[in-house]
Amino acid sequence: MALEYGIEPILGGVGGVYFLAEPGELTVSVMKRDRHVYNRHTELRAILVGPDRGVIEEARISDDGQAAGSGLGDIGRVEISTQVARKGIYALNITVSQDRYGEEIAWGFRTNCRSYLIETSRGHKDARHEEPIVLLNPDGPGDICFLPRFGAFDLEVSDLPDGVKALTVFDGNGEEIHSLPVETGGKASYTYAEGVHRDTSPWRLHLPQAQATVQIDGVTRWEKEDVFPDLSLWTPEPKSFFPFHPYRWLLTPYRKTVYGDPGTEGELHFQVQNNGEQQVTVELGIEYPAVAWPAQLSAERVRVGAKETVDITVEYTIPDDGETRVCHVRATPVDGSGVSTYATLTVQAGEAPVVRPLDIPILLRAYEHENEQFGYVPDYPVENQVYFDLENRPFVRTATGVATLRDGRWEGTDLRDAVRGYAGKSFGMPSTKLAFDGENDLYLVATLGRESVLLYSRDGGKTFDACPIAGREDASRTFDIEIFSGHNTLTEPPPVLRYTQTRGRDPGLFWRRENDLELFLPRKVNGHIELGDPILISQMCIGISQHSGTPGSVVSRGSKVHVAWGEATDPEADVPGLPAYVATYDRETGKLTEPALVGYGAPANDVHNAPCITMDGDGYLHVLGGTHGQPFPYARSVESNDAGGGVTETEYVGEGLRQTYIGMVCGQDGTLHTAFRMWRSEIDPHPKSGFANLTHQHKPSGEPWEDPRVLVVAPFSEYSIFYHRLTIDRKSRLFLSYDYWSTFWFYRTDHPGKRRALLMSEDGGMGWKLVETKDF
Repeated sequence: MALEYGIEPILGGVGGVYFLAEPGELTVSVMKRDRHVYNRHTELRAILVGPDRGVIEEARISDDGQAAGSGLGDIGRVEISTQVARKGIYALNITVSQDRYGEEIAWGFRTNCRSYLIETSRGHKDARHEEPIVLLNPDGPGDICFLPRFGAFDLEVSDLPDGVKALTVFDGNGEEIHSLPVETGGKASYTYAEGVHRDTSPWRLHLPQAQATVQIDGVTRWEKEDVFPDLSLWTPEPKSFFPFHPYRWLLTPYRKTVYGDPGTEGELHFQVQNNGEQQVTVELGIEYPAVAWPAQLSAERVRVGAKETVDITVEYTIPDDGETRVCHVRATPVDGSGVSTYATLTVQAGEAPVVRPLDIPILLRAYEHENEQFGYVPDYPVENQVYFDLENRPFVRTATGVATLRDGRWEGTDLRDAVRGYAGKSFGMPSTKLAFDGENDLYLVATLGRESVLLYSRDGGKTFDACPIAGREDASRTFDIEIFSGHNTLTEPPPVLRYTQTRGRDPGLFWRRENDLELFLPRKVNGHIELGDPILISQMCIGISQHSGTPGSVVSRGSKVHVAWGEATDPEADVPGLPAYVATYDRETGKLTEPALVGYGAPANDVHNAPCITMDGDGYLHVLGGTHGQPFPYARSVESNDAGGGVTETEYVGEGLRQTYIGMVCGQDGTLHTAFRMWRSEIDPHPKSGFANLTHQHKPSGEPWEDPRVLVVAPFSEYSIFYHRLTIDRKSRLFLSYDYWSTFWFYRTDHPGKRRALLMSEDGGMGWKLVETKDF
C-alpha cells in the first residue's frame, strides 16, 4: 500500500501524531536516525492507539550501536498497521530512551492516512513550556502548516543553513502573506499583526532548505490568554491539516470498564468538551461492534458552549448471560468539519479484580492504568489524600471544600457556602492536609487572595469558622499543619507552620530558597480560635515541597511541639547535603530547644529535601531527611517527647537508594513506614533506561530499615512522579494516594484531569489493594 503522506526522518524532539482515520486499513511506517551527539542508548518506542486509547500495537527501533561523534546514522524503520472498523482519532506516541527531549535522534513517518497532525511534545523542563519545531534536512525544502493565533504573534526561525536568503509565509488559500529576509547567522523573524489574514488557515511557512529551529507564538510557546495553550500541533502538508484543536478532548474518558452482577443496572458519566471559541452542537450515538445490548444515552445531541463541558451518561444493564459486552459512544460535531470519534464502554459480569489483594508491584502500562487492569472505578473522592477523624471517618480535601462519608454516602461541603462571614468567597488551597483535635474538630488552611486563614469546623465539616493568619501578606508564603501520623495527639488546635520566602531562586541554584519558618500555636478561647503570635524557628529554612510525599513537619504531645525543617546553606560552602534539623517548643515554658542536626540530605540547597517527622507510642521522635535521588538520612530523639537531648547518630535507610519525595507515618506497633519515589535503571520493564517507582519501606521498632518494596512501576522510562501522599488511620491501616505523571507532554496532555488512585494496606505494608468505599 502506498504511504503517500508524512515526513521523512528529519524531526527533532519527540511527541507523536494524531490521525483522523476513515474505515479501512491504517498503516504507519515509523523511521529513526541516530544523531550520535552524545553517548546514549536511544531506543525509539512507538505506540499506536485507537480513538478509545486501546493499544493496537507497540514497536521499537533499536539504537544503531554507533559511537558518539560518528554523524547521522542509517535509517531504522518499523511498520504498524490496523484495520479501522469505525472512524475516529487515532494516536501515535513517540518516546526515546535516555532522550526525553529528542536531541539524539531524528524521526519521521509515512502513512496512508491523509488527515493528520504532528504534536511536538518533549519531556518537561523546569521552565516555561516551549516546543520548538526542529527540522534537520538541509538537502531539501520543507513546510510547517499551523493554525495562527488570532492576536499578534512572533515567528522566529534560527539555525538556517548558509545560502538561505528568505522564507515565505502563505495563508490557507496559498496566497503569499510575507517574505522573511534571513539575517546573518541564519536567523529570521517577524511580528504578525492581530487579525490580518486569519480568515483562512492553516498558514504555511515554507523553508527552501528544511534545516531550522522554529518558534511560533501560540503554536510552540504560549501565554495564559492563548486559546489553545500547550497544543503544539502542526503538519508539513496543508492537505493533511484537520480541525483537531477545538475537539482535542471531544469525548472522555476514552474508555471505561465496569463490573457487576448479571442484571445489575448502572450508569457511567462521559464529558463532551468544546475546546474552541464558538458554541457547537455535538451529535451522540451508541454503536455496537457485535450484538446490541441494553445501553442508553442520556442525550442524542448536546449544545456545548465555548471552552465548556457537558456531562452525559450511559445507562447500562449487565447482561444476564454473564458475557462481556462492549459499546462505543460516538461524538460528531455538527459543523461540517468532518471530525468524529468515539469512546468505549465495556461491561463485564462478575466481581472486579479491584476487590482482591493486588499482585505487587502494579505495572502501569501505557494507556492501561488502574481501570483498564483492575476495573477500578472509585465511588469516593480521589482528588487528594484521605485523613481520618477520631471516629475513623474518612475526610478528603476537594477543589471546593471537604468531602466525608456520612451514613454510607459521600457528601461534600462547598466552602463558598459554609464559612461564616465569607459567603460566596472562593478559597485557595495552600495545603491539602486536614487535622482533628482532641474534641474531633476539623481544621484546614486556606487562602483568600493574599489573606490566609485557619478554617475550623465543630460539626464534622458541615460549617466552618475562620481564624485569620495575619501578617507577611506582601511575601510569598506557604503553610503546613500538624496531621495525625500514628501517635501524635492534639489536645489543642493543630500547630501551624508558616514559610515566608525572604530570598527567591538563586541564579545558579534553581531549587535554593530562603524562608522564615514560624510556628503558630492556636488555642480555643471562649468558643473561638486565637492564633497567637508567631514563634520564629529559622531564618534560613529551605521551605517545603508538598506536591509529592507531603512530609509532616510538626508533631506534638502534651505541651511539647516538635518541628523538623531543612536549611539553605552558603552556596560556596562544602556541605554533603541539605542539613535537616529538629527542635522542640514547650508551650508551658515558652522555650525553644537548640536545633538538633538529624543529618544531611544530598544535594544541598534543594527544596525537594525537606525532612519528615513522626513519633512512636513512647513519644520518641523519628526524623527522615529528604533527598533528591539519594538515600534518606534517619535519626531518632535520644529522649522521649523532646529534641532538646539531641538525636541518635545519623544512619541511612539503605545503601545506594535513589530516593525522593518523602512521606512517613508510624504504626501502632512502632513500625515506621515511608513512601517515596525511587529510581531504578536498565531492568525490566524498561531495560534501556531509568524509570520511576512508587516505593514503600518500613522499619520495625528497634530494628534496622528493611529493603524497599516497589508498589507501582511507571509505564514510561525517563522522568516521572507519582504525586503520592501516605496517611494512616486510627486502626493503623496505611493509605497511599497517588497520581502518575509522565514527563512526556504528549502522554499527559492527552488525558484531561487526574488519574489519582488510592491504595490501602491492613497488614503494615505487606499486602495492598485498591480502595472501595466499603473498605472505609
